[in-house]
Amino acid sequence: MKLLLTSGGVTNPSIRSALVQLLGKPIDECHALCIPTAQWGHPMCGPASVRGFVAAEPRWQHLTGLGWGSLGVLELTALPTIGTERWAPWVRDADVLLVGGGDATYLCHWMRESGLADLLPSLPDTVWVGVSAGSMVMTPRIGRYFVEWPSAPDDRTLGVVDFSIFPHLDAFPENTMADAERWAADLGVPSYAIDEQTAVKVVDGTVEVISEGRWKKFGA
Repeated sequence: MKLLLTSGGVTNPSIRSALVQLLGKPIDECHALCIPTAQWGHPMCGPASVRGFVAAEPRWQHLTGLGWGSLGVLELTALPTIGTERWAPWVRDADVLLVGGGDATYLCHWMRESGLADLLPSLPDTVWVGVSAGSMVMTPRIGRYFVEWPSAPDDRTLGVVDFSIFPHLDAFPENTMADAERWAADLGVPSYAIDEQTAVKVVDGTVEVISEGRWKKFGA
């Protein structure tokens, strides 16, 4: 897939330009599916935040509220009960998957259980736009620092990319650059600390940081 891994979404013209380049056509001509599943695994999320994400309320102007040609919902916890033959065409027909934040280990669990993780390698033209956990799920590890789901066996995620992501740099008192440095030291893989104005674009294994803000790479 083509990946646009963000902390806060499409928050500035540089990230928006990168998104349009990945899509290959204007946003208002694209069919999007949003995935709210990660929210159910995080104690700070719930019915109200899921509704806001799905309904493209103002808080979500940088993801579901970008002005998509159409916007649908893909709830991963429901997929195992309806069969791949029904939901896989929905995913294949989408131009972009918009994957919201929450807990990345919970999202990872349901990506595997639903079969979506297995489908991703067959979607070379589809764009994955992640916010926070929706980005972190593509990495090999998120660090215990970000695990909020009590049933998570460890901090491992899908490993689609070979680096980890520390999101929301400077957005919270506990998300300083010093915190990111301590987090990165325990991972054993390259990693990026990114703020709300930064994204990591990955196409065919090539990694590019898109930023109008602050970021730092740790490790080789």
